[in-house]
Amino acid sequence: MQVKVLRLQKNIKLPQYQHNGDSCVDLINAGEDISIKPLSRHLIPTGLKVSIPDGYELQVRPRSGLAIKKGITVLNTPGTIDSGYRGEICVIIYNSSNETVEIKTGERVAQMALCKVEKISWEEVDDLDITVRSEGGFGSTGTHG
Repeated sequence: MQVKVLRLQKNIKLPQYQHNGDSCVDLINAGEDISIKPLSRHLIPTGLKVSIPDGYELQVRPRSGLAIKKGITVLNTPGTIDSGYRGEICVIIYNSSNETVEIKTGERVAQMALCKVEKISWEEVDDLDITVRSEGGFGSTGTHG
């Protein structure tokens, strides 16, 4: 699907799929090198603005390599970019480790997927259908197989 994109810096490469079958493209740090202290967060600019078609959203998600190697994750996972938003895409990253983490300019910090959005049409009822699960949640099935 074609999505209009505006690069805020012409030297920034457009996000690309790294492999056939990938569902996400990578987002980079388009700002300066930064140091993120332990247990703190930082807003990372990507240098991109987009025009998402109606009926779709972009979801910003963590990269598994950064999570396991450096303890870096996207704080509000998934981050939602609505179709009406026209500002710069930024990523709120969080350092969950006990060490300061360096993020260099151009380093891939998150990934992004284009997702279809369905609108909810509420039907108010007096009762809901019965299921096996019923109201069980929050660990109700136990922790071991």
